[in-house]
Amino acid sequence: MAPKQKAILLLFALLLPLNGYTWGFFAHQRINRLAVFALPPDMIGFYKKHLRYITENAVNPDRRRYAVEGEAARHYIDLDVYGDSALYKMPRFWQEAVAKYSEDTLQAYGIVPWHISLMKYQLTQAFKDRNLDRILRLSTEMGHYVADACVPLHTTRNYNGQLTGQLGIHAFWESRLPELYAGSYDFFVGQAQYIEQPQLKAWQLVASAHTALDSVLYLEKQLTREFDEEKKYSFEVRNNLTTRVYSREFSAAYSRMLNGQVERQMRLAILTVASYWYTAWVDAGQPDLSKITQPLSAEELQRLEMEKKDYDTGPHKAREEGED
Repeated sequence: MAPKQKAILLLFALLLPLNGYTWGFFAHQRINRLAVFALPPDMIGFYKKHLRYITENAVNPDRRRYAVEGEAARHYIDLDVYGDSALYKMPRFWQEAVAKYSEDTLQAYGIVPWHISLMKYQLTQAFKDRNLDRILRLSTEMGHYVADACVPLHTTRNYNGQLTGQLGIHAFWESRLPELYAGSYDFFVGQAQYIEQPQLKAWQLVASAHTALDSVLYLEKQLTREFDEEKKYSFEVRNNLTTRVYSREFSAAYSRMLNGQVERQMRLAILTVASYWYTAWVDAGQPDLSKITQPLSAEELQRLEMEKKDYDTGPHKAREEGED
């Protein structure tokens, strides 16, 4: 390869995002898949039968977030916009929050805990109706939003370190680290538990994530001072493209400093996803899922195909994936 071509390739690689995947494309699928195995005997057979759907479509909410109006707000909540102690002062229930802040304000800064509660209600109704399409779609997508609520950087307007000179930290925490180390994580989380107060549980997830936020940012900043630029980053080939990523050495050091934080949040997500599914099923009267034997409808299959097509040609192609 000529020197000029090498220079162009290197420049192109430097301009690429620091991660080829987001939490959605790796951990979301892993979380949904493992949540199935935390279900009780009366549910696990049905969910295992549809394991492929639940795993592969775990990423669908991310696929449409730049194409569907109102979708993006369902993935996060910028607590720091609402002032000191917002985590403890904000209304837990939607109508009270709307009365205090207005719906436009809430939509502008994220609604993930309230949306989880809505989806739990919808999934309960889908179980009551024995509606296969909706049970699978709502279970799968609820898993996505529950997992998002467990990510510290989904609780701040500084979601990608853009306000603190740490651009790229979002995908580093929720994608690069799981990709490298999930094989060593302990994902045995026990069996799903009934959630007495689903709305408050969603806020507990947000609280768990938000209280970890300072460590996520501070420790990366501290570690960066100890690494030269050329040691902090490296290059890997992904999808036949040379891409700049956080180096394995830097990633290992950061993972050690976090002391299992990513693993804890993934475990929390797995158990909570399963518990929301279980709770919706119990609240629906524990219908016999073995009697839901019909295949996915033609309408649902078409919807999935259209959603994938929209994603493959959508505006996200021009955005940095690390900004989720």
